[in-house]
Amino acid sequence: MVRAAGVELCSETFGAPSDPPVLLVMGTGASMLWWEDGFCRMLAEGGRFVIRYDHRDTGRSVTYEPGRPGYTGADLVDDAARVLDGHGIRAAHVVGVSAGGALAQLLALDHPSRVLSLVLISTSRAVPGGRGLPPPTREFTRFVSDARVDWSDADSVIEYQVASARVLAGGRRPFDEAAARDLVRRDVERARDVAAVRNHDALADGGRPRAPLASIAVPALVIHGSADPMFPLAHGEALAEELPGGRLLVLEDAGHGVGRADWETVVTAVLGHTDIAV
Repeated sequence: MVRAAGVELCSETFGAPSDPPVLLVMGTGASMLWWEDGFCRMLAEGGRFVIRYDHRDTGRSVTYEPGRPGYTGADLVDDAARVLDGHGIRAAHVVGVSAGGALAQLLALDHPSRVLSLVLISTSRAVPGGRGLPPPTREFTRFVSDARVDWSDADSVIEYQVASARVLAGGRRPFDEAAARDLVRRDVERARDVAAVRNHDALADGGRPRAPLASIAVPALVIHGSADPMFPLAHGEALAEELPGGRLLVLEDAGHGVGRADWETVVTAVLGHTDIAV
């Protein structure tokens, strides 16, 4: 447990502390379990000291009353720096997925000395940029508007999150429902209060003024699935263009997130990127 600024944040490490540190930042409403153990071990076996953690209102970290979070998006950005502090790390390579990719960008803007490089997966630009970007797919929008869940019923939450995972997978590859259900079940059982994850959908950004993405000086690798239903591929393309020296890796037919079928590709890319970005 990392204790700072009056909050408790649960974290876990893989690998040797003497290796280059990699901080994994998960997306909205997702605990560190969504950085699956096997993925973390692969990074550690490649010579990285891997840190994953639960955001506030997920997993074993501090939780707040649903609908009354008492913190902002800016606090989630600062929490990433607090986790590094808790492990005695001055700066790390930061890997973020979905909203975690936005938090990683904001960390590089708000605390530039803490970030050695960025890997941004299944995400979009965190501050206003140039060209317009496409909306989510109709299938994703329909699910968000039509899905129903009883947050007081664990079984209902599990069914909802498995259905969400299926939609986010993009529909071009086989969906491993058994694996998704096992992960969701463990996540729900581990949470202090699974209903508290809804607080992430209602957070104010904190009103902190920020420079444009072009001011980020560290190397950035953007990884994006060609079948991402939340952020279509144009989001990743624009992000790579707007970050100085940004590079884009497209995962063909992949959806939103880091699927097991792409672990080897993603780990190889992250290891290579963090080798050249020390």
